[in-house]
Amino acid sequence: LGDIKKSFKKILNDFRPDIVHFHNIHSYLSPVVVKLAKDYGCRTVWALHDYKLLCPSYNCLCQGKICEACFTDRFQVFRRKCMKGSRIASALAYGEALWWDRKKLQRWVDTFVCPSSFMAQKMRACGYDFTKLSVICNFIEQDKLDFFHSTGINEGEKSRYYCYVGRLSEEKGVRMLLEVAESLPFPLYIAGDGPLLNELQAKYSSGNVIFLGHLSSREIVRLVKHAQTMVVPSIWYENNPLSVIESLCMGTPVIGAEVGGIPELIREGDGMLFRMGDKEELASAIVSVMSKDNVDTQGIARRAQKRFSEERYWAELKNVYDL
Repeated sequence: LGDIKKSFKKILNDFRPDIVHFHNIHSYLSPVVVKLAKDYGCRTVWALHDYKLLCPSYNCLCQGKICEACFTDRFQVFRRKCMKGSRIASALAYGEALWWDRKKLQRWVDTFVCPSSFMAQKMRACGYDFTKLSVICNFIEQDKLDFFHSTGINEGEKSRYYCYVGRLSEEKGVRMLLEVAESLPFPLYIAGDGPLLNELQAKYSSGNVIFLGHLSSREIVRLVKHAQTMVVPSIWYENNPLSVIESLCMGTPVIGAEVGGIPELIREGDGMLFRMGDKEELASAIVSVMSKDNVDTQGIARRAQKRFSEERYWAELKNVYDL
């Protein structure tokens, strides 16, 4: 901690910033850098990428299920061994949560940037001052949009398959998706890897389920742009998933679980929502989207690229910076 303080003080003295914007400091630094910046006289902004300030184990999950126990009793992280199933790791997480408490953090932070209204609501429910919470949805870089266009796939060109792109782990709901896919006549392409890969591949690598493994960026773009729809079947509090934003910006509608920040991204005409964990609703949504003869690819992409543009993000961030 002493080295972090020394190094960060040097940065402050050398650079003399008016504003310091923090990202993922629990993982790589320490919240002490926020105090140092505030003491230096900077405006402090903290972008929240996970639920660490509410849940000591970051993800509001306990034994694979959504959990808010630590919202009211931080000791639950130790009692339930939420950190990697380890009492030691969970004890450290509990101690960290007690030390970097809400009162300290609110004293040092001018604005917490929440990528979704859902996260802001959870922060407020846990006692954070709503005047310090600003909702700014994630954006997609212009360079990435240019990359999407460079794939050579014609706008509106779709194939009769749907896809999942992401980590193969329990909280992503991919197991349920594969169970549903077995009963449907449409090909499902699975891109990505993770702890469930071998198990799911052994059980479902037949019929309409095709595992692609890890793909390059260009391969993912081609997969998603060709797809009739992409499915995001998560069973945890997704915050503001870029996978949804990128799919829409490519003109591919999204079928998403109604959980976390996902519903905020999928508007009418951009896909469908289904009740989290409901296999029948998921199957019905897939059949509905896959049965459409025409997908308004250009309309979906146009709306999304405007909603999630760099310009929009910067305009909202300037208000937070008070510029």
